[in-house]
Amino acid sequence: MEWNKSIPRTVGIGIQDFAKVVTNNCFYVDKTDFIREWWESRDDVTLITRPRRFGKTLTMSMLEQFFSVAYAGKGEIFEGLSIWKDEAYRALQGTYPVLSVSFARVKEANFPDARAMLCDILRSLYSSHYYLRSSEVLSDLDREYFDRVLKPDVNNADATSALYHLSEYMCRYYGKKVIILLDEYDTPMHEAYVGGYWDELVTFSRSLFNATFKTNPFMERAVMTGITRVSRESMFSDLNNLKVVTVTSGEYGDCFGFTEAEVFAALDEFGLSDRREEVKQWYDGFVFGNHTDIYNPWSIINFLDTGSTRAYWVNTSSNSLAGKLIREGSPKLKTVMEGLLQGRTFRTLLDEQVVFSELNQGEEAVWSLLLASGYLKAVQAEFNTECLEMEYELKLTNLEVRIMFLHMIRGWFGGCRMEHNAFLQALLSDDLEGMNVYMNEVSGEMFSSFDTGKKPSAKAQPERFYTRIEEMILVSKFYHGFVLGLLAELQNRYIVTSNRESGLGRYDIMLEPKKDGDIAFVIEFKVVGEKPKETLEDGVRSALQQIEEKQYETALLSRGIAPERIRKYGFAFEGSSVLIGRG
Repeated sequence: MEWNKSIPRTVGIGIQDFAKVVTNNCFYVDKTDFIREWWESRDDVTLITRPRRFGKTLTMSMLEQFFSVAYAGKGEIFEGLSIWKDEAYRALQGTYPVLSVSFARVKEANFPDARAMLCDILRSLYSSHYYLRSSEVLSDLDREYFDRVLKPDVNNADATSALYHLSEYMCRYYGKKVIILLDEYDTPMHEAYVGGYWDELVTFSRSLFNATFKTNPFMERAVMTGITRVSRESMFSDLNNLKVVTVTSGEYGDCFGFTEAEVFAALDEFGLSDRREEVKQWYDGFVFGNHTDIYNPWSIINFLDTGSTRAYWVNTSSNSLAGKLIREGSPKLKTVMEGLLQGRTFRTLLDEQVVFSELNQGEEAVWSLLLASGYLKAVQAEFNTECLEMEYELKLTNLEVRIMFLHMIRGWFGGCRMEHNAFLQALLSDDLEGMNVYMNEVSGEMFSSFDTGKKPSAKAQPERFYTRIEEMILVSKFYHGFVLGLLAELQNRYIVTSNRESGLGRYDIMLEPKKDGDIAFVIEFKVVGEKPKETLEDGVRSALQQIEEKQYETALLSRGIAPERIRKYGFAFEGSSVLIGRG
């Protein structure tokens, strides 16, 4: 279906039905070559992991409508697209029975409700294929089983065998093996971990997956999609026909997400060619296998619709699992996150498969989850010959992700969130008393909500021991990250930078005004307690003295900002007590 290239196509937000997108001339980047690449791979069961909102559901819809007998004779859906240029594939369209199911809506708070939702999905699937019940290919015993699946009180044995038997019935009816598509297979697992019913869900899901995909004689091939590669041991025991394609795999690298060439072509189509660098800074940065410069498609589509760069991805899910893991993580994890928010990279050993049972036992599993989820990208990867594991250099993916994490961190301090504007107003108006009142009111809550590890549980983590100096460094970084999160709301008015060189050293935080005449800020942090009888007042004096001695205002002066328009603040911390002073 050709489109008039002189007229921009309509941007349809959130459409996940392939036919609806292409037949209504909505904006679509042709990814139909995935059909050919997947089919010619001849893999039995393919598990593809990609971050959320990267076109997985639309791709599954495309597969279903290409192969399914329900779409036989409807090849016009694919006219004008890459796959339709191949005569052999035109003959393949609409020739297989397809069993398509999604677990996207299984987001319950407890196992009984999650199981009930999974069984409801299976009932709906059986209802949509009710024609099979009255067909001659089913025996009386088959019909009895069919009816049991349709009952609200279906037992575990019948429920976990439901996809297996439905593929059997479809294979008999059509005389051809079935293609099985399972979208968002891991959504229930993420919710189960957060909700505390992981073990119960694993038992149910393992039986369901093994019955459906392991030695199923009625299955032609299968595709599963999700965000994470859940460990084989916990979920896919004995499923030795599984081909796993993760974000670091070479296969299908450009089939999900938009390449830079595709994004720039879209900007040209919508008359936004002059916004290339801006869009690149916000949404580029994903790396899939050997393919770099992959863009977040959800954000690109929203940008084409509005013409405005903003954090669209942050609103597409609750990020509950990532938030839980970072919020409850060790001080070391929080310190690394603070460095990532400042644009730094870090190296770590990790296994891409996510072992949920180990997420609360060490950082490696957390970084695996954040990499799979798209929050981090692998700048470099190499095999560590000493540890015999892959070692990755990781970095926050792009500006949109950084802003998302800043919003997330602010959200963790729920009780004081309504007062953020009061702090910023106090800062901008040079209200020292207001700034001090705010920081001291919330610091106690911060220490309880975002444990800095000053008193780690010896029972839970006996290996953890911090010297006084290490504690002070962690506390400083903790407050540093929190204040950065507050200041993020000023990004429309200020360029907020952290730990950059200026003068004779590196300042903690600098706010450079975007508007001529506005006040600039230099902020330095000090944690007191290293010296005997050191007070908060001593800490403030030391911070302000460092600003002057290191000449941190040099960068601002070089940009034409007058000295009288530069405010300097010293923040001193001792445990949950805070004192702010001005130079």
